[in-house]
Amino acid sequence: MGAAASGPIARVSIQAADFDHGAEVAALRRMDDQLDLGVGAVASFIGTVRDRNGGQPGQVSAMELEHYPGMTERAIEAMIDEAQRRFDIRAARVVHRVGPLLPGDQIVLVAVSSAHRGQAFQACEFLMDYLKTQAPFWKKETTPEGARWVDARVADDAALARWGIQAGNAQT
Repeated sequence: MGAAASGPIARVSIQAADFDHGAEVAALRRMDDQLDLGVGAVASFIGTVRDRNGGQPGQVSAMELEHYPGMTERAIEAMIDEAQRRFDIRAARVVHRVGPLLPGDQIVLVAVSSAHRGQAFQACEFLMDYLKTQAPFWKKETTPEGARWVDARVADDAALARWGIQAGNAQT
């Protein structure tokens, strides 16, 4: 969680343990202090596990996330590189949890620093849209009917398409 005050933080962490939003943002801000990046804004997003998947509350009692170690980190690093090409951002941090999770648990953090808020907001949203469709994670939900793997969603592909990237993951 975060980094020592003596060096820059890692851009990507895949972990089973929960994360501390405040500590992660503080680490991103410390990096600005150390490297004099000219940060004037930090935008962040925290995704949580929902108790539903397009249905009524209480339909999802648990979720399990799997990933391919090494490949997942490289894919997210490439996403951050793309965000830095598209937006005037200084730094970014993505923390994504894997393993068993319950409704209400934090699942993902995207934090971005920039000189100005508009670029930070855009880059944060871009990274989240990219993560939803391109990061190699597999989700299994537990419902009253049993466990099932979650399919890609058309809405997630559409969100990425507004950035000029075609995903085509969802079945229509």
